[in-house]
Amino acid sequence: MHIKKMRPRSAVTLVEKGGRICDQQSGHNSNVLHAGIYYEPGSLKARFCVEGNRALSTLCDKFGLPIVRCGKVIVANTDAEIDRLDRLLDRGVDNGVPGLRMISSRELRDIEPNVRGEKAIYAPHSAVVDFRKIAAVYAAIFENSGGRLLLDTEFLSAAMAEGRSRVFTSKGDFGASFVINCAGLHADVVARRMGSKPDVQIIPFRGEYYVLREDRRNLVNGLIYPVPDPSLPFLDVHLTPQVDGSVEAGPNAVLALMREGYSRRDFSAREFAETLAYPGFWKLVGRHFRAGVSELNRSLRKGVFVKSLQKLVPDITADDLEPGGAGVRAMAVDGNGRMVDDFYIEETPGAIHILNAPSPAATSSFMIGKHIAHKADLRISVD
Repeated sequence: MHIKKMRPRSAVTLVEKGGRICDQQSGHNSNVLHAGIYYEPGSLKARFCVEGNRALSTLCDKFGLPIVRCGKVIVANTDAEIDRLDRLLDRGVDNGVPGLRMISSRELRDIEPNVRGEKAIYAPHSAVVDFRKIAAVYAAIFENSGGRLLLDTEFLSAAMAEGRSRVFTSKGDFGASFVINCAGLHADVVARRMGSKPDVQIIPFRGEYYVLREDRRNLVNGLIYPVPDPSLPFLDVHLTPQVDGSVEAGPNAVLALMREGYSRRDFSAREFAETLAYPGFWKLVGRHFRAGVSELNRSLRKGVFVKSLQKLVPDITADDLEPGGAGVRAMAVDGNGRMVDDFYIEETPGAIHILNAPSPAATSSFMIGKHIAHKADLRISVD
């Protein structure tokens, strides 16, 4: 989309394995338009999330897409949590998140009457959207500007010769002066098939949701999150209203047995073997073994899941929750077993690879695209 705007006469082809846009990771996320609070100041995540929030809010208004500006509370109860909350507020202010403020337990009750908390951060610009509809608008803008979209077309490999790439797909091959790899769950595989040797591997983690029964949705007004624990790799379970009025509870974080493993039954012997063969995976397990066991226990036992939610909303019971959907996080893990914290972009001859784009990538998508387009434009001009 951005490249076509910058180079209107260029021929740009988007190859999509699925039968529709936003069919995988981005189409299974929580639909939260994040404000930009959590991320290291100066990081790509911090910059792109704050700017992306504004860009997507404007896009939703311009194209009549659903957006619910419900705001978000991040809730603390213990002294340790309040201390982390204070530091988190400082980080959000440093990132330029507008309207952030600390609120008392009384103010919290005014915003979320059913939430228990001693203090909370209130982020008024957090919202929920429908990212599938946003992606459809992206695709329409791209095609209306002359871009070619190939659905049901799987990338197989690419080879460079005389400064150009030959891209091979399940529906034939074509030449390209430049290739951008944004394959999400398969980004590292695509990079290797193009001759690159990325220093990370994607490890898939499934996030499972429950949904509140329709008659219990009134327990929640907006986004309700716990204070993140910096020693853990993921946020704890939280409560997320959706644009259709439903309320999701979750997600947890359990190892998926295949990259597109959206259910417990999904399994690929080849992909799981690749995970087990990666030394960085075992170092990751060693670093977060107790947290991993805890997440698995919460996945298998609904009562444990409920207790996590009751730390935020005490009145929630097991009977209030019905099975929901699931998403898969594509987490880039390095050889030392550390999850790559920021968006990670690698440049190789004739190509750019987006090797790590977890949350808040959907919120940041407009700005990530703009950033990559500028990089590609410079490279094409020089090459």
